[in-house]
Amino acid sequence: MNTMFRMNHGRVLVLVLLFLLAFPLGCSGPGDQPELGLVSGTIKLDGIPLSGVAVVFQPASGRPARGKTNDQGQYELTYIRQTKGAKVGPNRVEIAPSEEGEEGEGAEEPGDDMPQKATAKPKSGKPMVPARYNLQSELKVDVKAGENTFDFNLQSK
Repeated sequence: MNTMFRMNHGRVLVLVLLFLLAFPLGCSGPGDQPELGLVSGTIKLDGIPLSGVAVVFQPASGRPARGKTNDQGQYELTYIRQTKGAKVGPNRVEIAPSEEGEEGEGAEEPGDDMPQKATAKPKSGKPMVPARYNLQSELKVDVKAGENTFDFNLQSK
């Protein structure tokens, strides 16, 4: 009887260990997050970097990725919270003035008293981005796994 107890005890122990090993693997999977590719680039309007514009990559289905350009017109997309990237596959690109108020809007900048050439921002501080790059965007890209660089040189006319 002692031998039979050891055999059953050994089987139970093996089953418990297998269960414990399998359980964390099932819970630590990627969940419902799709495959993402890291996306960055630069946005210019008539050759001038656009600062403070919103960039949205909208896949055919699922969550869009978003970013905002810095002073040099550079952006990096975020899928959700601290997760960088955009959904792999075809995406429609929307570029529009940021929905947030811009810092220093209306403040004078160095050289304001100098004659200016055409700029990407009107006096209101909001960039002039033609509608064909906004909600009715004609821009399309194919995001791949890994690193992607998409630069856009928009034309005002």
